[in-house]
Amino acid sequence: MNATLSEKGSRATQRRVAFATIVGTTIEWYDFFIYATAAGLVFAHVFFAPAGESIGLLLAFASVGISFLFRPLGAFLAGHFGDKIGRRPMLVMTLVLMGASTTLIGVLPTYATAGILAPVMLLLLRILQGISAGGEWGGAVLMAVEHAPAGGRGRAGAFPQLGVPLGMLLASGVTAAMTGWIAPGEAFIEWGWRVPFLLSVVLIGVGYLVRRAVDESPVFEEIAAKKQQTKVPIAELFRKHWLLVLLAALVFAGNNAAGYMATGGFIPSYATGESVGLDRTDVLLAVTFAAATWFLFTLLSGVLADWIGRKRTYLIGFTAQALMVFPLFWLIDTGSLPLLYLALGLFTVGLGLSYGPQAAWYSEIFPASVRFSGVSISYALGAILGGAFAPTIAQALINSTGSSASVSLYLLGMTALSVAAVLMLRDRPGINLSINNQAEQEVGATVFDHRRAPAIERTSEFEETRA
Repeated sequence: MNATLSEKGSRATQRRVAFATIVGTTIEWYDFFIYATAAGLVFAHVFFAPAGESIGLLLAFASVGISFLFRPLGAFLAGHFGDKIGRRPMLVMTLVLMGASTTLIGVLPTYATAGILAPVMLLLLRILQGISAGGEWGGAVLMAVEHAPAGGRGRAGAFPQLGVPLGMLLASGVTAAMTGWIAPGEAFIEWGWRVPFLLSVVLIGVGYLVRRAVDESPVFEEIAAKKQQTKVPIAELFRKHWLLVLLAALVFAGNNAAGYMATGGFIPSYATGESVGLDRTDVLLAVTFAAATWFLFTLLSGVLADWIGRKRTYLIGFTAQALMVFPLFWLIDTGSLPLLYLALGLFTVGLGLSYGPQAAWYSEIFPASVRFSGVSISYALGAILGGAFAPTIAQALINSTGSSASVSLYLLGMTALSVAAVLMLRDRPGINLSINNQAEQEVGATVFDHRRAPAIERTSEFEETRA
């Protein structure tokens, strides 16, 4: 391995990068999940009241999904500039954009005060959140994975993934504190929901300082030093690797549909509704518990991905997820709080195992010159196909069928779609991520691609280290 990669791959640097990525993604996803939680609990009353309770809830969940439609824009922009000017600048910019948008939601007027202008401003800020989220993930995972040694990419890539359950834990925990102790009952509807949004300004300050202190990715430094930045990375990505983008997006869709709907806005709304009737704070604490178990199994999946491979870990995770899509709602429908904890805890086993390996696997299937664009756009498209309108679809299914079994079938179908995509991709642990190994990176990522790079180009980082 060359000197640049060796120096930047030191353990001290890897620890700093891991800390910076997990802090940044936790803050980003706290902001994102705060919105989903508030949408399920209060936005139908605060911003969409004239539509009535059922339609207002659908509109609130639809506002959650709208932001996903703008994730590809964030992914396109961050991918383009991340492949041209670097990973770190994009991480800082997306963090600031997300924080500013979230904080401003906390000071918006309600429909009762500003009329139709209130939901319009809410949607605009939610769109900015979507653009930020679309650009955030790719930069974070590449900073983590490209700094890591080949044998530890699964674990390194799991750190930015941990930011999602940590962000969920923080969001649901803060909201539970508001509904249970600080602003219970009507006080939460009147003003308490704003506090979690306003706290974002403090978190963003911390995240900004942490991310500014991290070194640029060694792979991008190598690309910049050799002046090998692609002029239009997105055009090259879709011209050469469109099938890879589609399959990678489908890999994520099943996990995202289950994760975002089940532990995000839909479950708190469903479990506190008339059919189940659990207390709002109790449900939020159960979701907080689920976020903690999700965290643990995401962390475990990073270790498993390095041990048994990314593909096998994914298949184990999706099997666990499929086995729980029906028991999830059977247990919740009992109206028992302990069984709600059990349902969410068991469901997050599959969620974690099918999420942690994603960063390493995405990084290893895309060539260095378009890697930021590839991982970001695949992730954004997967989010649209999976989680964008999952809460809205679930609520519509409940409204039309009156049965949670319809939601379980929907989740089972999404899981099966992702399993099919996983089977069409190849595992490539140990592949050299350097721009010098572009020839090998360009071929063989799918089971349909039987091309091989010239023998002189095909080398792993393990082999480079031994040499």
